[in-house]
Amino acid sequence: MSYTYENYDVAVIGAGHAGCEAALACARLGLKTIIFTVSVESIALMPCNPNIGGSSKGHLVREIDALGGQMGKTIDKTFIQSKMLNKSKGPAVHSLRAQADKQNYTAYMRNILENQENLTVKQAEIVDILAEDGQITGVVTQTGGIYPCKAAILATGVYLRSRCLCGESITHTGPNGLQAATHLSDSLKRLGIELVRFKTGTPARIDKRSIDFSKMEEQFGDETVVPFSFTTNPEDIQKEQVSCWLTYTNEKTHEIIRSNLDRSPIYAGVIEGVGPRYCPSIEDKVVKFADKNRHQVFIEPEGNYTNEMYIGGMSSSLPEDVQYQMYRTVPGLENAQIVRNAYAIEYDCIPATQLKSTLEFKQINGLYSGGQFNGSSGYEEAAAQGLVAGINASMKLLGKEQIVLKRSEAYIGVLIDDLVTKETHEPYRMMTSRAEYRLLLRQDNADLRLTPIGHQVGLISDDRYETLVTKQKMIEQEIQRVNSLMVGGSKEVQKFLEEHQSTPLKTAVTMAELIRRPELSYDMLAPLDKDREVLPADVVEQVNINVKYEGYITRQMRQVEQFKKMEVKLIPEELDFNDISGLRIEARQKLLAVHPHSIGQASRISGVTPADISVLLIYMEQFNRHHKSKELV
Repeated sequence: MSYTYENYDVAVIGAGHAGCEAALACARLGLKTIIFTVSVESIALMPCNPNIGGSSKGHLVREIDALGGQMGKTIDKTFIQSKMLNKSKGPAVHSLRAQADKQNYTAYMRNILENQENLTVKQAEIVDILAEDGQITGVVTQTGGIYPCKAAILATGVYLRSRCLCGESITHTGPNGLQAATHLSDSLKRLGIELVRFKTGTPARIDKRSIDFSKMEEQFGDETVVPFSFTTNPEDIQKEQVSCWLTYTNEKTHEIIRSNLDRSPIYAGVIEGVGPRYCPSIEDKVVKFADKNRHQVFIEPEGNYTNEMYIGGMSSSLPEDVQYQMYRTVPGLENAQIVRNAYAIEYDCIPATQLKSTLEFKQINGLYSGGQFNGSSGYEEAAAQGLVAGINASMKLLGKEQIVLKRSEAYIGVLIDDLVTKETHEPYRMMTSRAEYRLLLRQDNADLRLTPIGHQVGLISDDRYETLVTKQKMIEQEIQRVNSLMVGGSKEVQKFLEEHQSTPLKTAVTMAELIRRPELSYDMLAPLDKDREVLPADVVEQVNINVKYEGYITRQMRQVEQFKKMEVKLIPEELDFNDISGLRIEARQKLLAVHPHSIGQASRISGVTPADISVLLIYMEQFNRHHKSKELV
């Protein structure tokens, strides 16, 4: 028997990192929202690595925060070690990464959700999505509850028809033994949604008391912690940090793995799903990189109040007895006691080309999707999509314009554009190399790029926006000042330059020109700049980067202008690609499948060539001319 419960504006299905951001965005924008989870204990669960951020992923967290999301604030409250990666390289690839106290992270996020106005948390499995005439009307729980809604957001993560594999042992559960969602896939298929199988994996957790850390290299956090959230006061999060540890596999480890490949579900043909190329299992590493005699293994604490240690770099689906053998060949793990076995998990997800750039399904009005269900991997990628799906579902219901972040505006824009435009044959992972304009899309300027959009949407307060405007003015004024301030070749100046192994001055130069010298910086030049005002650290950082890399930044901005010309050439929705006789068959099929909204997006579709774009541009010109003439008649 079914029962109909009160109406909601938005139903969010799944309470992982995507679901949390989606639900909070909708509720904070004033929409009556309900979020469903198979277990309230799994809210913002970290079933795999115990950290937030990392290379390029740190950029995503900063962008989530700049738009008004929650992830950055939560990790700032619950981290146990923090480190800025790639500091020896240029600012474009600097990325923040923090070890989390996993239990504390989950508990903190759950508390945020449970106390958010307009948001209801419900433990229930959703088994059916209701739609009439291509419009979402409600969702149904396994116990027969019908919850009418105007929009729904799928954020099911790795739970749909999931099964965990550890050697010959197969359990039909979600991660960490949690309940799988076994019925919703059939409902989605009935709606015409195509599903595929992907897989991911996780390493064993080992009891800290059984590890010999003296055989490993200790890894420390940064002396000065940089927060993820632009609203976090850095002084408030300086604290004693835990250590992580580095060790390595060896030939003995690899020999054990090679000898037991027939017992690995990956190589025995038991796993149907496609795994992530950029986060391979230790079996994959040994087979695909046979020339390497060792691989890095990171030993990371899962929290302050547990002895579980995460064995990063050694995810596996080998049987338990083989896991004991291989882990115990690693220096420091000779007496390892496994608390949780490593396992692979296989699950249903979608080819995200079924989605618009807003993350709404093309064929189903009001149904949005975010996170690993879209074929991505990683907590940060999931949260970013969840936030955008939540914002756009809200904008649609509020009758406002939905947002589509451009590739030139945000890593989130690159992530979503790649997912909805390109065919993803494996779990998608964000990388700095995927962003064409990464010098402009730095993690340090995410607030300057995206907070105005967050304010326009309604997730950023007026006070926070005004603070940003003030910061922007201070940066602009200081850049203008150092560009006009002349420095002569006085004895003091020449002595300073000599001490810093910098070429002496023959004529006067601007302070900006000195900042641009590789061996100097804005901060270092303070002794030569007596009238300089004391500015906030984040303003100083922006002044230094913008002055030092001015030439590169200007060049990328010119490239962005060219890019925008293609993005503003919108393809009319009523245009039928079947009518374009000059298109190759493959190009026509790909364009029909994706139905890009602009020439720019069309040019990024795999299988669509520059020649096809030329044909499309000519046809569009004729098409637009024809439609204008019809309107005049």
